[in-house]
Amino acid sequence: MKQGQFKSAMKVYTYFVMGLLCILLIRLAVVQIFYTDQYQIKASENRIRLVPIKASRGEIYTRDGTPLAANELVYTLSLTYLGKEGQDAMIENLINILSPYYPDVTADLIKEKIELQKFRLFEPVVVMRDIPWDLVVKIEENRQHLPGVTVNTEPLRVYPQDTAAGHILGYIHSINAEELAENENQYSINSLIGKSGIEKQFEKELRGKDGARRVEVDAQGRPVGELVTLQPQPGSNLTLTLDLKLQKVMEKSMEDNLLRLQKKYPKAKVGSAVVLDVKSGEVLAMTSSPVLRPDDFKGQLDNDIVPYYFPSGNRYDPLQPGAATNRAIQATYPPGSTFKPITGMAALESGTIDPFAQEVNCKGAYWISPYIKCTGVHGNLDYFKGMAVSCNTYFQEAGRRAGKDNIIKVAQDFGLGKKTGIDLPGEATGLVPTPAWKKELNSLLINQKYDYLRKQLDEKYAQLLADAADEEKKKSIQRAEKNERARLEAQYKIEYNFETTWQAFDTFNMSIGQGGNQYTVIQLANYAATIANGGYLMQPHLLKSITTPDKKKTQEIKPRVMHETSVSARTLALTRQAMMAVTQRGGTAAFLFTNFPPEVHVAAKTGTAETGRAGDHKDREYHGTFIAFAPAENPQIAFAGVVEYGQHGSESAGWVAKAVFEQYFGIVDHYAAIKAEEDRKKADAIEEIPGLAP
Repeated sequence: MKQGQFKSAMKVYTYFVMGLLCILLIRLAVVQIFYTDQYQIKASENRIRLVPIKASRGEIYTRDGTPLAANELVYTLSLTYLGKEGQDAMIENLINILSPYYPDVTADLIKEKIELQKFRLFEPVVVMRDIPWDLVVKIEENRQHLPGVTVNTEPLRVYPQDTAAGHILGYIHSINAEELAENENQYSINSLIGKSGIEKQFEKELRGKDGARRVEVDAQGRPVGELVTLQPQPGSNLTLTLDLKLQKVMEKSMEDNLLRLQKKYPKAKVGSAVVLDVKSGEVLAMTSSPVLRPDDFKGQLDNDIVPYYFPSGNRYDPLQPGAATNRAIQATYPPGSTFKPITGMAALESGTIDPFAQEVNCKGAYWISPYIKCTGVHGNLDYFKGMAVSCNTYFQEAGRRAGKDNIIKVAQDFGLGKKTGIDLPGEATGLVPTPAWKKELNSLLINQKYDYLRKQLDEKYAQLLADAADEEKKKSIQRAEKNERARLEAQYKIEYNFETTWQAFDTFNMSIGQGGNQYTVIQLANYAATIANGGYLMQPHLLKSITTPDKKKTQEIKPRVMHETSVSARTLALTRQAMMAVTQRGGTAAFLFTNFPPEVHVAAKTGTAETGRAGDHKDREYHGTFIAFAPAENPQIAFAGVVEYGQHGSESAGWVAKAVFEQYFGIVDHYAAIKAEEDRKKADAIEEIPGLAP
C-alpha cells in the first residue's frame, strides 16, 4: 500500500473511532443527567439482598403446661456459593469431614441443594442442621480448607415427649418448591414448615416472623458485606386439650395389647383410639399405632426408617402398615356391632319396638334371607339383653322394623359419615350407606363390567366373520351374534336393576354395622359422647388456647355445639341403660370392668367387624371395635377404639378403654409405672455419657 493511501485509511479509521466515542459520551451524559435516580435504584436493588433470620417456632403444651414441642439452639452447617472454580474442591474437603458422621451426605447431594437454590445464591445453602459439637470443632480446625463454609446457631424444633402424641403434633420438614412459590414472601428456601398434624394446622400461628439481614452482594450474587439486621419475632404458643397422663397410658396400653394380640393374630399391628370430654368436645387423648416420632422428620429422613413410615407397594399390607397415617382421623373402618345403638334408637324413635314388652326369638340366625348368623342362640331377648349379648338377630329385626330411612337419619344425626371438623388436617369423611350411594357405585361397576363383555363379544364375532368361508357361514355367525348379544343385554338389565336397587339384606347388614358402613374412630367417639351427654353433637377440638410469646392470651377456644339431635331424651336414656348392660353380668364386656367401684358404671358396646378387605378371610379375620363412656349415670368421658385384626372388641380395644378409665377415675395409676420406666431410661442414658455419671 502506498504511503498516501495508508494515511487516508488511517484518517478514516480515526474519524470512525472518534465518532463512536462521541456517541458513547453523549449516551453517558444522557444517562447521568436524565436517568441518574432510576439507575441508582436498580443498582441498589441488585446489590442489596434480604437474608432471613429464623424465628423461634411457637411452643406447644398439654393442658397442664407440659411442653410437647419446644425449641433448642443447634449448630447449622451452611455454605456460601463460591462459583464453579472453587466449589468442587471445597465440597470434596467438606465431604471428607462429614462422612464419618453422615455417610448418606454426598457431593452430589450438596450440589443438588446448590442447584435448587441457584436463583437465590445470596442465601447460604443449608447442608445439615443439628450437627454435633465435635463436628463443629473439626470444621473449625480445617477452616483454611473450607472457604465459604459456616456454622451458625439457630432455633430448631425438639419434641421432649418423644413419640407421645406424635400423630397429633405432626412434624416439620423442609419447604418444597411448590410451597415456596405459594408463600415466597413468608419463607425462604431453607425454611422448615409444618407438614402434618398441629404443626401444619396452625402453621400460621406457630411460625412467627423471621428477621432479616441486609446483605451486600457482588455481581455473581456472592455476599461481600452485612449492613442492617432486623430481629425475628417468635411464633405464638399453643395449649392443647390433651391430658398427658391419659395420652401416655392410652399409648402404652395400645402398644401392650397389640404385642399380646400379635402372638395369636400376626396381622394385629394397627390400632387407634380417641378419648373425648363429652360436655366440651375436648380431645383428652388420641393415639394411632404404629407411632410417629416427629424428630425423625426434622432433617433428611433416614433411609432405614423410610419403609416404617412409607412402605413400598400400591396395595395395603397389614404386616407393613406404615406409620405416617393418623388412623384415628384419616382411616375409616366398618363399625361392626358398635353401630347397634344407632339401629336401636332408630327403632325406638319409629315406635316399632317396645324395649320392655316385645321380644325377639334368636335361634342362631335371622329368619329372612340371607339368613345372617348370630354369635349364638340367645332365645327371647328384649332391647337390653339384645344389646348386652350383641344379638345380630335382634338388631336385624329392629332394623327391618325401623326401615333404612330411619336408620340413615339417626346415623347422620349423630355425626356419622361426615367430617367432625377436628382441628387437624386430612380428616376422612366416612360413609353412611344410602340407596343413592349404592346406585351410583354399582352403576359404575356394572357398566364397566358389561362394557368389557360387549367389547369381548365384538372382538369375538369380528374374528369369526373375518374367518368365514362364504356368505352362508357369515349369515349364520351374524344370527348367533344377535342372539348372544340379546342374552347379554337381558342379563345386563336384570343385574343392573338388582344391584343398583336397595335390597332388604342391605338394611340387615347396615343394622349390625356391616355393609357399606365406614367411619373414623373420632366419629365413633363423638357419636358415643353424643349418646352420653343427652344428644348434643359437640365440635371435637384439640386447641385450648393461643398465647403470644409475651404470655398475653389472644384466643380461648370455647365448647361448640354443632347441633342437637332429634332423638328423644327417653330413647337416649333407654339406650344408655342398654349399653350399661353390656358391662354387667352376662354382657360382652362384663369381664373388663369387674374391679370398678359402684359409682363408676361404664356403658359400652363391643364390635367384631368383618374387614371387607380383598384377600381377608370373611369368617376368621375381624377388626375389634369398642365404644364406651363413664360414669354411665353422669358421663364425663367417652372412648372409641379400633384394632385392625384384633378380632373381638372386648378382647382388643376394650382393654385400652379399661386402662384409660382406670387412670382417669383413679382406680389404677398406670402412669406411675410409665413415669418410673422413663426415669430409669434417662438415668441409664446419663450413665452412658462420659463425665456425667454420678
